[in-house]
Amino acid sequence: MILRGLDEELRAHKYSHVERERRFLVDPIRRPDLTAAPHLLIEDRYIDGSRMRLRRMTHSDTGRVVLKLSKKYDVADVLARPMVTAYLDEAEYALLAELPARALTKRRHPVDAPGGCFGFDRFEGSLAGLELAEIEFDDPAIGTAIPAPAWTVREVSYDPRFQGGALASLDHAATRALLAAR
Repeated sequence: MILRGLDEELRAHKYSHVERERRFLVDPIRRPDLTAAPHLLIEDRYIDGSRMRLRRMTHSDTGRVVLKLSKKYDVADVLARPMVTAYLDEAEYALLAELPARALTKRRHPVDAPGGCFGFDRFEGSLAGLELAEIEFDDPAIGTAIPAPAWTVREVSYDPRFQGGALASLDHAATRALLAAR
């Protein structure tokens, strides 16, 4: 067995998988009707002083709950970001939920469009009015060729203001300003 140095271990993101996704700002007037669509209620807690996210996902149809702790690494290519995830039980989740964090709540609906199935996020609380669509993909060539849906305003994959941790820090006024800058 060859021992790797700490720097090499950190660069390798050894226990992570690569998440490939693109994100788009949605025009609420042109978007599909989601009134009766199933969704996941997603409650995120972005733990202060870290890149970690504690997540509770509740399925609207079944009530099934999934709890997890994730970390996305900060890398140059935001379309291929290494990420680690640990699935938690209620006791583990409750313990980590005590940590200081910024909260974000959204409802994610599956929406089919040319290019694939998008996760359509409708934000709540101080982010009410913000709607984003994201699509995940395995092949980078296919992913970059996916067309923006007709009901989107613009792609925000490269805009750090639309990443979860940044969004969780916004109040109502900052959300309005972000949306006004479409």
